[in-house]
Amino acid sequence: MQAGRDDFVIAIRSAFLKKENKQKFSLLALIFLTFIIILSEKFNLKPIDYLKISLREVAYRSSFIVSAPENFIKGAYVATKNHFSVYEENKELKEKLNFELSKNYNSEYILEENKRLRSTIDETTFLTSEIIGKVLIDKKSPFLRSVIINRGSKDGVELGMAVMDKSYLIGKVVEVSFTTSRVLLLSDLNSKVPVDIMPNDIQSILSGTGGDEGVIQYTRQQDLIEKDAVVFTSGAGGLFKSGIPIGKIAMDPSNLKTVVSFFSDFSQLRYVKIISFKKETE
Repeated sequence: MQAGRDDFVIAIRSAFLKKENKQKFSLLALIFLTFIIILSEKFNLKPIDYLKISLREVAYRSSFIVSAPENFIKGAYVATKNHFSVYEENKELKEKLNFELSKNYNSEYILEENKRLRSTIDETTFLTSEIIGKVLIDKKSPFLRSVIINRGSKDGVELGMAVMDKSYLIGKVVEVSFTTSRVLLLSDLNSKVPVDIMPNDIQSILSGTGGDEGVIQYTRQQDLIEKDAVVFTSGAGGLFKSGIPIGKIAMDPSNLKTVVSFFSDFSQLRYVKIISFKKETE
């Protein structure tokens, strides 16, 4: 029994000794391989270079193969995300397009309805042509207010055409020569223009005073006129189209008359627009 136990111990020791020999051999092999690599770096041996190149190639190929599934998953995720993003964007654009189309349809309907109503009430639609002119002479007298402009019949100017400063009415053409015209300003004593006073829609006549303002005359609703109410052309008489702004109400302290302060300063006119409002024909 004792001899068997000794044999077992001997066998274990032999195994450990063999294992230790193997470890020593492996360590020596690594040292030898390191020494060879160092020498190859120093002496630039071609076989070792080929070996390093081959190892790098294997490493690169292996990295590519290993990373391929990950890259595929990433690409699929990004493509799917972009697809849903494009889908949502397309859906949003379609909604905006439908909304804009509905607005266009509404606008078309309103325009057609407006034409139909104008036809029903026999209201005139105007076509506008515009000429730009320069003020040459400002003719002043105690009560008369007019200017001479450098546009005449050769430029298409005709009697009665409206004259505007920006978008404000300032007068009308009363004399035309070949190269020049005379404009009677709204402040002239002889100027009479049918107007609407907003917001109460009061129809009246604006007359010139010979000064720097106008005055409201011939109205039956004097008590409804408010300070700072805006005065527009009414279109009555067919000379001017309706809705051209002129000025605003500035009540006279004496309450004997309703004064209109013009939007344009007639003493500072340099360039004006001569406009013809012609009836539109179907």
